[in-house]
Amino acid sequence: MTENKSEDLSTDNKQQSTRKYLKLSGLEPMIVSAETNFINVGERTNVAGSRKFLRLVKEEKFDEALDIARHQVDGGAQVIDINMDDGLIDGKEAMVRFLNLIMAEPDIARVPIMIDSSKWDIIEAGLQVVQGKCVVNSISLKEGEDAFIAQAKKIKRYGAAVIVMAFDEVGQADNFDRRIEISKRSYDVLVNTVNFPPEDIIFDLNIFPVATGMDEHRKNAIDFIEATKWVRENLPHCSVSGGVSNVSFSFRGNDRVREAMHSVFLYHAIKAGMNMGIVNPAMLEIYDDIPKELLDHVEDVILDRREDATERLLDLAESVKGTSKERVVDLSWREEPLQNRITRALVKGLDQYIVEDVEEARMAADKPIEVIEGNLMAGMNVVGDLFGSGKMFLPQVVKSARVMKKAVAYLLPYIEEEKKKNPKASNGKDNAGKVLMATVKGDVHDIGKNIVSVVLGCNNYEIVDLGVMVPPEKIIQTAIDEQVDIIGLSGLITPSLDEMVHLAKEMERKNFSVPLLIGGATTSKAHTAVKIDPQYKNAVVHVNDASRAVTVVGDLLNKRINQKYIGDLKEDYEKFRVGFSKRTKQKDFLSIEEARKNKYSIDWQASQIIRPHQLGIQVIEEFDLRKLEPYIDWTPFFRSWELHGKYPAILTDEVVGKEATELFKDAQELLQKIFDDSLLGAKAVYGLFEANVINHDDIELSLEGESIQTFRTLRQQLKKHAGKPNFALADFIAPKDIGIQDYIGCFCVTTGFGTKELAEAYEKELDDYNAIMIKALADRLAEAFAEFLHKKVRIEDWGYANEENLTNQELIKEEYKGIRPAPGYPACPDHLEKITIWELLQVKERIGVELTESMAMWPAASVSGYYFANPEARYFGLGKIKEDQVKDFAERKNIDFEYAKRWLTPNLADN
Repeated sequence: MTENKSEDLSTDNKQQSTRKYLKLSGLEPMIVSAETNFINVGERTNVAGSRKFLRLVKEEKFDEALDIARHQVDGGAQVIDINMDDGLIDGKEAMVRFLNLIMAEPDIARVPIMIDSSKWDIIEAGLQVVQGKCVVNSISLKEGEDAFIAQAKKIKRYGAAVIVMAFDEVGQADNFDRRIEISKRSYDVLVNTVNFPPEDIIFDLNIFPVATGMDEHRKNAIDFIEATKWVRENLPHCSVSGGVSNVSFSFRGNDRVREAMHSVFLYHAIKAGMNMGIVNPAMLEIYDDIPKELLDHVEDVILDRREDATERLLDLAESVKGTSKERVVDLSWREEPLQNRITRALVKGLDQYIVEDVEEARMAADKPIEVIEGNLMAGMNVVGDLFGSGKMFLPQVVKSARVMKKAVAYLLPYIEEEKKKNPKASNGKDNAGKVLMATVKGDVHDIGKNIVSVVLGCNNYEIVDLGVMVPPEKIIQTAIDEQVDIIGLSGLITPSLDEMVHLAKEMERKNFSVPLLIGGATTSKAHTAVKIDPQYKNAVVHVNDASRAVTVVGDLLNKRINQKYIGDLKEDYEKFRVGFSKRTKQKDFLSIEEARKNKYSIDWQASQIIRPHQLGIQVIEEFDLRKLEPYIDWTPFFRSWELHGKYPAILTDEVVGKEATELFKDAQELLQKIFDDSLLGAKAVYGLFEANVINHDDIELSLEGESIQTFRTLRQQLKKHAGKPNFALADFIAPKDIGIQDYIGCFCVTTGFGTKELAEAYEKELDDYNAIMIKALADRLAEAFAEFLHKKVRIEDWGYANEENLTNQELIKEEYKGIRPAPGYPACPDHLEKITIWELLQVKERIGVELTESMAMWPAASVSGYYFANPEARYFGLGKIKEDQVKDFAERKNIDFEYAKRWLTPNLADN
């Protein structure tokens, strides 16, 4: 597919300059402008379109139904369609209940909702509970103008956009004339009678199958395309949508042909103005990659160019059955023009012939730099367009970067030689901009930062990568010395948030004007808006994924629009701060004393407490990594590559399945190499101890009755509904004053030794793909080691679950008894407690894992935490707490109040 160009959507410059844009929102806004790529609507939360979703709703398994919505958003759906129209369920009740659940899930509720029903009472019930600006799907003239007007007025009152079906009292529009007749009439009624905002109108012009063998169906596709063009040119400001898979219904079972039909249809429909719809990205072929013979035959059908188009495509279809996965290696592209070959190599990540092609380009160019600025950047622009429009995924882009780096490395000696001959030859800027990237002081995680660096590098930005644990003074001095255009900061642990605030203050103090990008797992728009943005007068932008980085950096450096862009950012963050402050003030909190009175209570007299078989500390210095393979949770691995979905279902996912399968194959190959060549080292230390609670929230550890250490825990302070306790981890250990001996464990495991060296070796070979891959696999192995060791402790060392027999999927779902929370995570966000674990287990001395000044573990592929055995122990989020608990906590730990406050800042309700 090729990207939609804005000039295709406007009739003249005047209309373009005055165009009003569709604006939708969940928790985050979405503006559908002329520059916006095609908006993909997810439809799996539709009881008519998904048997699984229907079953879950019928069985009232709404938590599992929520996972389907989450999966769609993770998979790239920009709007999710929710439909509860089924005769065996109460559609109104189900719609309200499901929408209320979605509104409590920020990762789902961030995208706009499409309320889909043929029953007005269900639509209205949904409109009354949905947040943001949603879309109603749908209304039409089929019941006459009075009903149409009444419904439109209510939708307008609720502030929603609307999909209008091409349907009237006579029936559904099935040709060009009927489509424009109904659309024009609907538009006039909505705009002139109802005063409905025209930009909030979306027409569904009915996509019907072609190549059915019935003559009356031949023009189904071209009629839709031409009607789309007419609507966009004659009904100002509205949008056009549709369900794309309908067009290829006649070729069910032949994915090769269906992929081509979808791509050809969308290519022409998007050019005509279609800007929204339901389409499965996995069922698309890149338009330019469709074999010419198949392309010609498909276009004959879609555009109705021949009388015998259907028969010819049916004949050809017999020879192209199967999916793209079954295709044999085709080297016919090597016969194409040079630029086509270079572009294909970059798009497909093929490096076998890139040096050969680049040399041919160099010989034809006046200067070697022209090959980079011309041939290579032309190819990478295609990569950027495909990635930005959701038609390429992150692993593919990183492979493209590998090819690009190989090509540039080949050219560099020639470029240097040219500079020696003619030092003044290059007076201009030979890149799009210079970006400094750094993981902040005390933090060791850099996978996300490296991915963003690769993606920006692919788009001709020069990257100055300072690595990990970079102090602010080095970041600032390097920015000055290198005269960078943008600074990008990354962090994974909560102390990194304070480092970013500090750096913003320093940049303001030194009167910097360089934009600041914020990214990393613990960062958020909320923290960026509330804490960082106020400290720096210039642009501060939170970037939550690599695909956004290129657009954000481009807008920041675009001299034509950057001042307006920065102004809009500042205004947006100011509005967010005001709203955030109001939401925080609306919540009620208990004092720490009141919260302790409402603690979670266990009947300790009835609770079965098992004494560990072996108390004390144990060390594992040599470990066979092969034992960990069955314990790997692959879902976070795919997420680190921005491929969202649960393993193993992700391998057959409609959106990302093809790329996920290829990535998984590469990961398996490197994993086996790690096993075969012992490339990574694994070690562990763990201990089991006597334990009891003292002073309400402290857990005192002892061996043979002698106190050896104390863990300090924090308690929830948000005021709960009646009967809901305020949890602390101490609630899961028996109090000392009741005379019952309890137990606790703690641990640290690592699989990170050797990771840094391997990644650096790959980077020297210009192989970012495997450099990132080795770190991602080391992280997965560390989590697998933690899972393996916890199981060993439960069954053998402690023995409280010696009859456990769980599958890996059950382990991933944490269906075992007990929990293993970790300092720095929701139940115990205080990273300082890692020091207690390190002192108790002598972690550095025994296995060599160190803590940075910000309490990050080094090597990065390490996991530490506690073991709680009580069957009533559960995970929870501490949430916001008050300063009275911080003061109490500081006194219990015997540390300075301000020092304690610094570590707990993200959890403070007072800030």
